[in-house]
Amino acid sequence: MRTYLRPALAVLLLALVVWPERFSWLFAPFAPQGGPVIYSRTSLLSLSLNHLALVLIATLAATLVAVGMAILVTRPFGAAFRPLSRTVTNIGQTFPPVAVLALAVPALGFGEGPTLVALFLYGLLPIFENAIAGLSTVSPTVLDAARGIGLTRLQRLIRIELPLALPVILNGIRLSAIIALGTATIGSTVAAKTLGEVIIAGLLTNNTAFVLQGGLIVGLFAVLLYDLMVQLEQRISARLGL
Repeated sequence: MRTYLRPALAVLLLALVVWPERFSWLFAPFAPQGGPVIYSRTSLLSLSLNHLALVLIATLAATLVAVGMAILVTRPFGAAFRPLSRTVTNIGQTFPPVAVLALAVPALGFGEGPTLVALFLYGLLPIFENAIAGLSTVSPTVLDAARGIGLTRLQRLIRIELPLALPVILNGIRLSAIIALGTATIGSTVAAKTLGEVIIAGLLTNNTAFVLQGGLIVGLFAVLLYDLMVQLEQRISARLGL
């Protein structure tokens, strides 16, 4: 993303979330005659913060579990568990998030709980596959050198393998986070406080202005998050000389 475009999009997003009424002129043509233009039942700022918190928690949990499983199956003693691990991480992609929500609600009730489960399951696969790819492509020569200077298996993992695999792992985390950011909107169907509330309210009342507001904010978050993580990956790769 061009340097000048990044802050411009960030300022636009901040203005949409904190001062949405200033954009009434933009959304007014899409509102029903005599109907509200700006969604005001709940603060867009609070919805945005809660939406991002759900994405952050689910992505962190998925990262810990997926990377842990990838480490296990790339060790000699855990190689036999790779097919089982792939089956587990594919569950989230096999079942649509709506189905996961429907199954989770009876056990967890309405609210954030079912949404977190759906986002967690949906985010496992990209992180797991990228972690395996990153750990599996570490040069044997580097590992032999580390072994030659007396590093233990744990030390080789922490000091050599994970740092070298980090850019590839971050790529998987980025994909998972972007998926979670968009998927979190459906959490509002089970009473989770997300930006999906704005979109669903617009669909139920035939108010396209609401739909556009929610969609635009989620879209801007996705673009900025994607760009931020790409920048992070590039800096880490440059520091590692990759």
